[in-house]
Amino acid sequence: MKILVLNCGSSSVKYKLIDTATENTLAEGGVEKIGLEGGFLKFKRPDGSKDIIELGKTDHKGSVMAILNLLTDAKEGCIKSYDEIDAVGHRVVHGAEKFNKSVLITDEVIQQVKDCYDIAPLHNPANITGIEAISAILPNVKQVGVFDTAFHQTMPASSYMYALPYRFYKEDGVRRYGFHGTSHRYVSKRVCEILGVNPKDVKIITCHIGNGGSITAVEYGKSVDTSMGLTPTEGLMMGTRVGDVDPGALTFLMKKHNLSADDLQTIINKESGVAGVSELSSDMRDIESAVANGHERATLALDMYEKRIVKYIGAYAAEMGGVDIIVFTGGVGENQVGTRSAVCRPLGFMGVKIDEELNSKIRGVETVISTADSKVKVVVVPTDEELMIARDTEAIVNGRQPE
Repeated sequence: MKILVLNCGSSSVKYKLIDTATENTLAEGGVEKIGLEGGFLKFKRPDGSKDIIELGKTDHKGSVMAILNLLTDAKEGCIKSYDEIDAVGHRVVHGAEKFNKSVLITDEVIQQVKDCYDIAPLHNPANITGIEAISAILPNVKQVGVFDTAFHQTMPASSYMYALPYRFYKEDGVRRYGFHGTSHRYVSKRVCEILGVNPKDVKIITCHIGNGGSITAVEYGKSVDTSMGLTPTEGLMMGTRVGDVDPGALTFLMKKHNLSADDLQTIINKESGVAGVSELSSDMRDIESAVANGHERATLALDMYEKRIVKYIGAYAAEMGGVDIIVFTGGVGENQVGTRSAVCRPLGFMGVKIDEELNSKIRGVETVISTADSKVKVVVVPTDEELMIARDTEAIVNGRQPE
């Protein structure tokens, strides 16, 4: 089957067209600056070369139409007509407690996703816009929703509950949901294939770290704890997100600086994290370069970023009573050799040993970077959320349950 995978954000639409028979990517790219002047569609050709198509000001429906037109373009396209698209799989960020697996999109599902708008106001409306755009353009094509939160629905209440008055959970659904679930599910499954082990026999800690980041404890194939919470703001220090912070500090700042809830949202989501501490950049490549040049604030930001990863790995190893495998994925996890080394070094007390020379050479390639005598396997596994979405979509359209 040829599955079109869409990831719709508030101002962007990323896409991949995947042939599930071979699991090859036939086309990929994305539209950026949706709703603004100067919108454009960037895409990658099979030979690796890239190009841009200027779109001007466009909405999500226009963006999806531009993607479909490119896919069927006589020169740049890879299919002859829309009829070759067998189904569309959508990344949907928040499914709350309503969805613990991927589902076929129906009117009822759309309404349930809309019911989550209040806890995912930045993401779910954009996801629905993408679904509605496909419904308008390709009304007969089946669509599947794959939820970031679904993988974490196996967490026990002791992991997902906050120590707030219980009524806020019962009445408002305030609890830890976790995100990046599709990535954590993919890499935890893939690492077991690489190592030739059964997921039901091992304890894994998956580190999806990049501009956004989260860590998940995967015990015997199931998520039992994860660092992100009700929103993607909790947990690790990220590019622009604050991560864990004393809520009393937030109320203090609100009172002292007369901040509104919207003001605070902007600060903790867009002005904090690595960018906020360094006052330089949210890009870890810029931070590493600045550290090499002796930039004091960049050094502090990097130290904080790496220490929090170590803390979560240590905490989850304790929670599970040990760990067999640690996985690094995401932009930083796959490519930032210095961060991988800095994170693993303090974990030596757990028997973690990495091959420093091998680690220094590995960027974006599936590789075991731990030494032969390491008690814990440490593995780099590039994530592929789109492939996971395509697999789920094919299974559901064919009447099967995803693996």
